[in-house]
Amino acid sequence: MVATVSEKTNILSRISGTFSNLIFRDRDRELPFAFILITLMASCGISPYESFKRLMSVHILPFIQKESREIVRQVEVLGKDPLKAMLRRAEETESKIFSDFLKGYVSTVKSGGNVTSYLESKLRSVIEVQTAAAIRSIEKLETLVESYMVMLLILLCTYILSAVMSSTAVVSSTLGVRLGGPSLVYFIVFVAMPLTSIFFMLFAHILQKGTFISVRKVYYRALPPAVGVAALLALVILTPEARALVDSLGSSIFITVCLAAISLPPLISYRRMVGLNLQAEEEMPSFLRDVSETRKTGTSPEKSIVQSARIKRSTAFSKVLRQVVNQIEWGVSLRKIYRDLKERINSWPVLMNFLILIETVEVGGGPSDALEMLASYSEKMRDAEKNKRDMLRPYIILPFIWSVLMALTFTFTFFVITQIPTAYISEASFMTLERQMDILSSAMIFHCWLSGFFIGKVTKGTFAAGFEYSVFLAVVSLASLLLSQNFMSTIVEVLM
Repeated sequence: MVATVSEKTNILSRISGTFSNLIFRDRDRELPFAFILITLMASCGISPYESFKRLMSVHILPFIQKESREIVRQVEVLGKDPLKAMLRRAEETESKIFSDFLKGYVSTVKSGGNVTSYLESKLRSVIEVQTAAAIRSIEKLETLVESYMVMLLILLCTYILSAVMSSTAVVSSTLGVRLGGPSLVYFIVFVAMPLTSIFFMLFAHILQKGTFISVRKVYYRALPPAVGVAALLALVILTPEARALVDSLGSSIFITVCLAAISLPPLISYRRMVGLNLQAEEEMPSFLRDVSETRKTGTSPEKSIVQSARIKRSTAFSKVLRQVVNQIEWGVSLRKIYRDLKERINSWPVLMNFLILIETVEVGGGPSDALEMLASYSEKMRDAEKNKRDMLRPYIILPFIWSVLMALTFTFTFFVITQIPTAYISEASFMTLERQMDILSSAMIFHCWLSGFFIGKVTKGTFAAGFEYSVFLAVVSLASLLLSQNFMSTIVEVLM
């Protein structure tokens, strides 16, 4: 036990030691795309200050949008020189990488250096840093999952200990003495375990930033069944007939059905959304590579996009590309095309790459070298995300193992403690113990359902993926509880 606690402390200290740096990582991941945009515009003769004015309207880069607005405000409102405004912002910004970028640009301009060469050099450096950071994040996620499992193991051991300690109260109640409630057991099952899962879900939200945006529609799908389940629970509590029906069915089965009803609509919505977006993330780097290679032949950016989009692809993403090509040929504005695309695509990197292509067309150029860097960065990030998913996939099995282990441990401990003095248990006391076991079983199922959102966030980067895991975990937990209870009942009948 001491070694386990020491291991848990070391793991948590490793995570909390990087807590302050993780807050800014979401901001820094915007920088490669922002630098690519600035580099492309600079190669077309647009100064970085004018680029910042254009970046003010880019809503999917909130940090860069805020910094751009501040720089433009100091120039347009306060009348400062653009270089002085950038230097001032470099001293005040929260991102060290962005600060170094601004200081380097101001220094390059003042010294008469080649601005485009500096921007391309800085872009390569930032891409390398972000790629390495994506690889290191895998280790932190693995540490988080391991620490979560250790914490659950500690709670499980505490549950066994508290159950044994409270057994004297159960025995005394069977002998006619006042029934003593195992308050510590209830605290562990109803409070400690859910709070532990919520705590680690918050950590996972900080560590793991998913690629999907605008997934609120998935969560909204859970609201109608959640309201219906809440009304049903109120009916069960207030109506004796409904309560009797639930008692005959079993609280654990009733809770599992309710949780599954809440999860299924958002699960279906998420599965529909994730298919197209994952295909887009997989195909986007190859599409950018085709655009870059076509651009090297001297073809204009518009024709490069059209020719690359017409290349036959085997995924649903090709339909999106064909629609983009048709809109370009029909003369639809690029901004309108991008707005239509945002309604179909929820992947942040895919939308960002399309935005860069649109900006490239609007400024009337874009060197092939910059597009080459964009394609290379997209390929590296795709490989990093794919590697992350592959390395984290084995951890998906851990919550299922934990659910089975928790159900078996709970059932065995409860039966051993309550069935030893079975010869002295009155019928009323036996019914009380059965109700306690049913309530605790429901709490265990709810906790397993809740842990599905943690593993969904860790492995997929979004809590919306947790609806799928939560349903399976709740069903596995229920099946384990029913099987273990039937098994223990059979053993007790044989022994008695």
